[in-house]
Amino acid sequence: MVGTATNGRMRQAFSVVNGVQDLGLSSNPTSNAGSECGTIEFTREDVEALLNEKMKYKNKYNYKERCENMLDYIKRLRLCIRWLQELEGDYAFEHEKLRNALELTAQRCAEMELNLQNKEEELNLIILELRRSFASLQEKLAKEESEKLAAVDSLTREKEARVNIERSHTSLSEDLGKAQEELQTANQRISSINDMYKLLQEYNSSLQHYNTKLQKDIDTAHENIKRGEKEKVAIVENLSTLRGQYKSLQEQLSSCRASQDEAMKQRDALVHEVACLRVELQQVRDDRDRQLSQVQALTADVVRYKELATSSEELEAKCLSQSNQIRTLSTQLASAESKLQMSDLSALEKRTEFEEQKNLISELRDRLEDAEFKLIEGEKLRKKLHNTILELKGNIRVFCRVRPLLPDDNSSGDGKLLSYPTSTEALGRAVDIMQNGQKHSFTFDRVFMPDASQEDVFVEISQLVQSALDGYKVCIFAYGQTGSGKTYTMMGKPGQPDQKGLIPRSLEQIFQTRQALKSQGWKYEMQVSMLEIYNETVRDLLSSNRDSSRMENGYATKQYAIKHDANGNTHVSDLTVVDVCSTKEVAFLLDRAAHSRSVGKTQMNEQSSRSHFVFTMRISGVNEGTEQQVQGVLNLIDLAGSERLSKSGSTGDRLKETQAINKSLSSLSDVIFSLAKKEDHVPFRNSKLTYLLQPCLGGDSKTLMFVNISPEPTSVGESLCSLRFAARVNACEIGTPRRHINNRPSDSRLSLG
Repeated sequence: MVGTATNGRMRQAFSVVNGVQDLGLSSNPTSNAGSECGTIEFTREDVEALLNEKMKYKNKYNYKERCENMLDYIKRLRLCIRWLQELEGDYAFEHEKLRNALELTAQRCAEMELNLQNKEEELNLIILELRRSFASLQEKLAKEESEKLAAVDSLTREKEARVNIERSHTSLSEDLGKAQEELQTANQRISSINDMYKLLQEYNSSLQHYNTKLQKDIDTAHENIKRGEKEKVAIVENLSTLRGQYKSLQEQLSSCRASQDEAMKQRDALVHEVACLRVELQQVRDDRDRQLSQVQALTADVVRYKELATSSEELEAKCLSQSNQIRTLSTQLASAESKLQMSDLSALEKRTEFEEQKNLISELRDRLEDAEFKLIEGEKLRKKLHNTILELKGNIRVFCRVRPLLPDDNSSGDGKLLSYPTSTEALGRAVDIMQNGQKHSFTFDRVFMPDASQEDVFVEISQLVQSALDGYKVCIFAYGQTGSGKTYTMMGKPGQPDQKGLIPRSLEQIFQTRQALKSQGWKYEMQVSMLEIYNETVRDLLSSNRDSSRMENGYATKQYAIKHDANGNTHVSDLTVVDVCSTKEVAFLLDRAAHSRSVGKTQMNEQSSRSHFVFTMRISGVNEGTEQQVQGVLNLIDLAGSERLSKSGSTGDRLKETQAINKSLSSLSDVIFSLAKKEDHVPFRNSKLTYLLQPCLGGDSKTLMFVNISPEPTSVGESLCSLRFAARVNACEIGTPRRHINNRPSDSRLSLG
């Protein structure tokens, strides 16, 4: 930090940032007023050391130690942030104090300047009078030169008057000098105060820059995750193209091998034919030599045997024909040898081409292996970054969504009801609401304005949904008054693909990711259940005999019991569990559950949900290569809307439904209030809803709440209550999310997690 300690506080040494015992947290009890900092102060080196601190573990697989170190690190970060907030408050107070002192000094300077002006005016008047008297004396002196004695006396008096005037003038000059010196000292003080004010402004800007840097780091982490997803898709596409190229190269290789085999066969045939021709040529040469010897013998005996002249002519003709045959055979031998050379050259070219293709295939295999390794590493980095961001942000995150004004809404009101701050720290995270001329400000993890689309909302939770495939328990629920857009956020509008809700989009992403992870050896099994809590009664929305399971008085004949096991899982007895393999199957089940859900008409909403809807998907995955097993749970909950009887006009069954809904939401508020105050007893059993959500609110789950508010001026009271409840939820701290990699239990019954 810049500067020294203010307001007389002693700076406590903070030499060892990595050690918990140096912080003195055990000796300073915590309180809800934010007094955990005590008298501890930090320096710039302390803060940089704390931010640059790297966790050291004795055993990197000891997740308990890592979680404890991470929790301790988060506590120290919060301690530092609270100290910075207190220091900023001190600086603001000091700045206000200096500003008041500056204003007081400026007033004094103005008064002194006014006094100086008055004194100058008096001195000017005196000087003017003296000048007038001096003129009159000169006139008298000119007129009364004859009266020297009188003139001498008057001259003496005039000298005395001049001496007195000079003395008074000297004293006034001294007073004026002192006033100027005081003015200079005041100006110096003002300049020093301005310098100090500039230093304070620089320090405040450094703090704002630091907060902006933290927000940019989080945004950068989000962008890196999104970029990793894009690179992942590109790598998958490259893998598919490389596999196609690999297949085509294999086909070319097989064709080359076939052609090479044919060329080798032709070469062997030609070699065999050449050998045969060489044998025949040798036989012909032997015949020729033998016949030549016979011709020589016959020509030698021509003289003696003239009678054999006819026979010798025949022999000569035969020899001539044989020599012609020898020429043709030698020609055929030369052509065979040339064909053999050509086949050797073609075989050499084929072998070279085969070696090049072999090298290309090995290079492509190496690139394929590198791409698969980068894909796996990117997936690991994405999981690590997402889990780290969730741990730093807290387990219960809160998103606020404001629905747009509808044509039937009453838009009459004084001024704008909702506003969204545009400062660097609050952009996209803050909302202000006006009630009776008073502004109430709230800050959440994300605020969606009325023009936000369903796709914009889903992009923010896509990584959280992805965690269910990684073995985490994930819970997302929507809260708000009736008609604020909860069901639209969770389910969307049927028949309009661009307005699909979070539940259909989450299921599409899960099945797409499941298909993509098959190349890494992962196989997943998924089970789905859907239930509603209507008038404090659990109903199975997928039951085949749903109509026959109700009595005439509206109470279900079949009772469903909610039970928790030792591992923190929640089981609902006799609940229908369906194995699913595709998005179409889940869409069919969602449509079936939507037709079975309890809805009704009120004065505030034509299609008002009269029950709490709970969609649960249990995910079991196993990696055949690493033999690792994961179990994740995805809970998507659409809570019934809170409403006031004076506005809804509910009577009869609607009145009972409204009372049951408000009672369960009041129990949920009591649970959140107890968690925020860290009380020993949390009243989860006060309602079926809170008992069902116990693992999500007080366990090791990743939990996100959507608070939906209406922009109608007539709903400002309910919107303000919803925002206050959401702020209380955002302040809750629950257990650290834990990845479930245990073996799959023998009981395949679906649990809420």
